[in-house]
Amino acid sequence: MPRELSAGSLVFRVEDAKPFFLLLHYPGRRRSGKGYWDFPKGHVEGQETEEQTVRREVAEETGIHDLEFKRGFRQTIRYFFQTQEGRIFKVVIFYLAQTKTKDVKVSFEHTGYQWATFGEAMSQLKFNNAKILLNKANQFLSREPPTKISE
Repeated sequence: MPRELSAGSLVFRVEDAKPFFLLLHYPGRRRSGKGYWDFPKGHVEGQETEEQTVRREVAEETGIHDLEFKRGFRQTIRYFFQTQEGRIFKVVIFYLAQTKTKDVKVSFEHTGYQWATFGEAMSQLKFNNAKILLNKANQFLSREPPTKISE
């Protein structure tokens, strides 16, 4: 069975001492036509490290270049998805990264973005693994509150 390895990030910024998480709107598949909200992610290429992949993918998909990784947060999700060629097993490694950038320039891969509080993001996310991931990030930040990044 084919396998894909990707890396992504729960990108957040702090406003009024609260984290706001970046959600990207992914267009719908051909059959359903419905889109969904999720976090930036993409394939690990060549000899890239996971963090290099995250920096490249976030920059390509959002225009954000000033990520500050939160050490101690690394989560893995696994799932299957179907393509015309068959079933694929996907592994995605997620990091938690803070930015001071507010304005996002989404790539052609997405139809929009939003900065959402934890509660807003939980109500927007479609997939359970994304909700579990967001919950873990929120718990991590409650133990290690985010600080304002210097301008």
